[in-house]
Amino acid sequence: MLQRTSVVDHLRLNIASFSSTIEFGDISYYQAFSRALAVQREKKIFFGGEGSFDQYPIFSEPIPIPPITENINIMYHQVKPVIKVKNIDITAVSASSLLQVGSTRNIYAETRIKHIRQIENHSEELKNQTIIPLEEIHSSPGTAIINGR
Repeated sequence: MLQRTSVVDHLRLNIASFSSTIEFGDISYYQAFSRALAVQREKKIFFGGEGSFDQYPIFSEPIPIPPITENINIMYHQVKPVIKVKNIDITAVSASSLLQVGSTRNIYAETRIKHIRQIENHSEELKNQTIIPLEEIHSSPGTAIINGR
């Protein structure tokens, strides 16, 4: 692997979260893993201990990784073995992401998120309302729904 020096004059990063990494320089191997249950409810209620990753197959299904079958020939010529960056301005890195100035030989990053929406049953309230399919709303410019109509 190439050996270089990474120089960054200024980095502005607001948020780094959930198994994310900021790396300056070269690394041989990077591995990150993140999983989450993202529950959105109509009412703000939290019961505690509500979810187990074991309940959802998305967290245990194998991820198919296709084999690399192509022959890759690379030739490097470094006049100056320095990576020079003046400014980096990033809003956020999240969920097993890598912000790196340098090179990495092998990366394995995995994020699995199960999104759950829990909406109350409003069937009685909606009996006398006109429901407009989303396709009609998106296909008609300037369409607005006011007071349920």
